[in-house]
Amino acid sequence: MDADVIVVGAGLAGLRCARVLQDAGRQVVVLEAAAHVGGRVTSEDVDGFVVDRGFQVLNPAYPAVRRWVDVDALALGSFDAGVLARTDAGLRVLADPRRTPRLGVDTLRSGLLDAGDAWGLGRWLAPSLARPQVAAAGPDTTLARALDAHRINGDLRRVLDRFIAGVVVDPAGTTSAQFTRLLLRSFALGRPGLPDGGMRRLPEQLVAGLADVRTGVAVDAVRSTVTGMAGVDTADGRLTARQVVVATGPTEASRLAGVPRPAMNGLTTWWFGVDEAPDPRRLVAVDARGNQGPPGPVWNAAVVSTVAPSYAPAGKHLVEATTLLARPDGEASEGEVLAHLRDLYGCDTAAWQVVAHHVIPKAVPSSPPPLQLTRPVALGHGLFVCGDHRDTASIQGALVSGQRAARAVLAAS
Repeated sequence: MDADVIVVGAGLAGLRCARVLQDAGRQVVVLEAAAHVGGRVTSEDVDGFVVDRGFQVLNPAYPAVRRWVDVDALALGSFDAGVLARTDAGLRVLADPRRTPRLGVDTLRSGLLDAGDAWGLGRWLAPSLARPQVAAAGPDTTLARALDAHRINGDLRRVLDRFIAGVVVDPAGTTSAQFTRLLLRSFALGRPGLPDGGMRRLPEQLVAGLADVRTGVAVDAVRSTVTGMAGVDTADGRLTARQVVVATGPTEASRLAGVPRPAMNGLTTWWFGVDEAPDPRRLVAVDARGNQGPPGPVWNAAVVSTVAPSYAPAGKHLVEATTLLARPDGEASEGEVLAHLRDLYGCDTAAWQVVAHHVIPKAVPSSPPPLQLTRPVALGHGLFVCGDHRDTASIQGALVSGQRAARAVLAAS
């Protein structure tokens, strides 16, 4: 027998699962097909810039992050609590004056705070702020229908639609309203940010101290039996263990463990190197014009180097722009993206240089209503599964899923 437990996949869920099992005294082998740990949470160095694969942020308000991640060690640079919105009247700020007082006057002057919309939004969010678990268990519908029911319209509705669409990768508002409220609760309680050196620093922290993590090892098949012996088949042969945890993305988990495969939402991320930041504020920018979506392919943009200077070399800035593949313009050209960014920020983008462009068809699992907070992780016969597709489609969900799978393994031992 090669190990007590084999964990297939070194994403956030697999790394958390392996940590709990190793700390409990189990001999754990982690197998990862890619050359790096982290799964979908990864970064790369390009010409002195740091680019993440997809626009990702770490929210320190997530309970799982507070418990199991040393946020201080990541030297997190935080976004301000607000949004930069392009409206017909110009570029406006919508910020939380309690947490970002210096933007309070700009917010009041923005014209985005219609009293009726603000009241409707407050009534909709209040239950999740006060009792999140109870609120999440209530009746569910789509985000679009929930906002309609609370009569949230106008510029504020468009800002919400564009911002949330970029987070859940859903431009049509078909995501669970309950799931969206939980996400917005985490934004209300914390200030998401970027680690010094890129989002890869999160899985690099989680993998530190694990005894046996093997990258570049693809698993062809998983074997579970009733005899107390399980295992995996790789190109280099078979490995055996008492239990196997499949901690891959949903497509591979379906293939290896036979669990249902959720639909996946896709996006692209463009990264541009620029000499001057188009806006100095640490805010995500959205285009709140247009009733059926923004008048261009970009759903959010940010000058990430104003939040985390390590993302750009000295004297440069790094701008990200996200498009959504569910839209006809999701695979827009560089010229179309730059034209929209020029209009969004009100600046000249002719000299902006592409640093990287990622097309990610399977960025996050979709989360339609009704919200299902957890799915089984124990499949029987020594086989377990974890990942954000077993909990909520978030870093929080991935970490919690790994924890649940590890506890299930220990309970079955």
